[in-house]
Amino acid sequence: MLQTATPTTLLHPATRAPMVTIRTAKQRDLPALRELIGELAAHHGDAAAVTPENLERDLFGRMPWITALVAEAAGELIGYAILVPLYRAQQGARGMELHHLYVRPAQRGTGIGRHLVAKAREQARMAGATYLSVSAATGNFQAHRFYESENFTPGPVTGMRYLQTLA
Repeated sequence: MLQTATPTTLLHPATRAPMVTIRTAKQRDLPALRELIGELAAHHGDAAAVTPENLERDLFGRMPWITALVAEAAGELIGYAILVPLYRAQQGARGMELHHLYVRPAQRGTGIGRHLVAKAREQARMAGATYLSVSAATGNFQAHRFYESENFTPGPVTGMRYLQTLA
């Protein structure tokens, strides 16, 4: 999710837009949010199959499934975070998964990711969550450092995750 700083980026740091707003996504954001999701997928070598219609259903439909936070500057979305509910039945504990966190490359290093995480914490607390969870690919050491700097505690992943497609 986060890129490693290079000597070039250190010489030419990202420039923050005059004013950045972190807010929940609105229906008018769906095409731009879909574009950002596509950018994150491409960054990881994947393709994004999500459509604005999928996002509308999952954010604003009869039974909302996710919460999306967006970072906006000068009328343009420059980052986002997606939260998905979790539950630890044995503890009776509600939580939220910080499923995606993405900031456009030109805006990285300006604190927008930290602001999105702070807003995600606030949203999770408002929803009654007692914990916030996030994962990063095994080799994504910059993301690991970022999450640890945000006071996430690393924990080993054990076992296998199985998937079954439902028709």
